[in-house]
Amino acid sequence: MVMDPGTAPVTTSAPPARAGKTRRPSWPLATGLLGMLVFTAFGFAVAANVEHPFTQPLDDWWRALVGATNEAQIQNPIVMLFQEIGQIGGAVLMVIVIPGWLFIIRRWRSALFVLAAEFGVSIVVSQVVKNLVDRPRPAADAALGLSGPLIPVDHGSFPSGHGVSVGILVVAIAAILPVAARKIWWIVGAVLAIGMIWQRTFVNAHWISDAIVGVIGGASATLLLWWLFWRLLDRDRGKPLFRRVRADQPRESVAR
Repeated sequence: MVMDPGTAPVTTSAPPARAGKTRRPSWPLATGLLGMLVFTAFGFAVAANVEHPFTQPLDDWWRALVGATNEAQIQNPIVMLFQEIGQIGGAVLMVIVIPGWLFIIRRWRSALFVLAAEFGVSIVVSQVVKNLVDRPRPAADAALGLSGPLIPVDHGSFPSGHGVSVGILVVAIAAILPVAARKIWWIVGAVLAIGMIWQRTFVNAHWISDAIVGVIGGASATLLLWWLFWRLLDRDRGKPLFRRVRADQPRESVAR
């Protein structure tokens, strides 16, 4: 209230209070640390005996159950879809399409998070660990009627690079989606992860343990990055993903 001699009191309204920042949750940190503990422990266990780690009986059983025996069996759209998710298709999506769109709609913090996940996690969790552990991939065994990798591969079976990639993709997209959409996305993400594990073992590119733990490693490291980026991502909350906010339109009206 402002008092001016000889005039009626004038009431001035205070500016609206700025909404407080959401509290950074602990679950991405706790889940990410637990997952990385599993990933690291398995990596040490495999490195101690790369030719026959403790999961080898399970790996051999699963390979005999689902492994394809010739290239004709893998020539179908589903197999090729998962192959591309972990190669050029997935890279274009995570390096160009999603970050580019996020920059266009002015969610540049979210774009930086996606790029950091794609480059940082994939390099450290996938390529660095592959070179350190260097577990042999499944090899052809004519006596048992088993084929080796039916697609071009590099060295090292642990961890599955495609598994790491799908783990990154699932968690990174969840981080930028509205909370209400995440429940559906987690279901989609689980299907993608299971599908990738199946595909990598079907084409004999990886042992199943390497594929499973690869997904865990990629997802867990991205969860830790999500926790680190939480404050920055929180500043993008309320900005719509599929339309730009006009300069004269209050952010609060869009966030509702």
